[in-house]
Amino acid sequence: MRDYVTHEWFTILTVFGIFAIAVAKYLNTLRFGDFISIIGNSKYLKIYSKDQKFIDPFDGLLFLNLAFSGSIFLFFCYSTFVSPLTFELISFLKLLLAVATVVIIKTLLERLIASLFEIDSIIDAYLFQKITFLNYSGLVLIITNLLLLYTITNPKIVIITSFVVIFLINLIGFMTSFRNYQKIINPNFFYFLLYLCALEIAPYVLLYKVISEYNV
Repeated sequence: MRDYVTHEWFTILTVFGIFAIAVAKYLNTLRFGDFISIIGNSKYLKIYSKDQKFIDPFDGLLFLNLAFSGSIFLFFCYSTFVSPLTFELISFLKLLLAVATVVIIKTLLERLIASLFEIDSIIDAYLFQKITFLNYSGLVLIITNLLLLYTITNPKIVIITSFVVIFLINLIGFMTSFRNYQKIINPNFFYFLLYLCALEIAPYVLLYKVISEYNV
């Protein structure tokens, strides 16, 4: 799984991810500092959710790392737990495109639904929180990938530990959103469950099918 070609391309993509993070920090040093301390500190969400833009360069740079690191991580997950993969650049780029496309289309669809039901302000704040915690997960993924690429640590232990950490990070984000909008959710709990199934679970099931066909 660590043959020369795979190692080379994954190194290049990892460097791109680190570069994107470095540029985000350089352009928004103060914001990046608040972003890093988001776990246990709601300052970042309170300050920057008010100034969010449809296309935010800071979030965009962090998303680049998330796409690169997430695709590499999924490659290792499949190779470790399902079936060893032979690295092919074209196939991997398709996986990278699938990861990025699922997240982007999912976000755009949620914004469209928000406009249709005239709840833009609520959904915008929710999406900002969710994207923030996803991008934070990207920082965990890049560290995980470095361990998988350059150490002899048991990959299963590294991957499972990373899954647990990422799950906890996004659970914190989800609970933060749930707590903030609990008064709205409680009387509309059925629609909330419908939303979870349609827009939070289904896209990742689709992504899993793409990954499962990666080696076909």
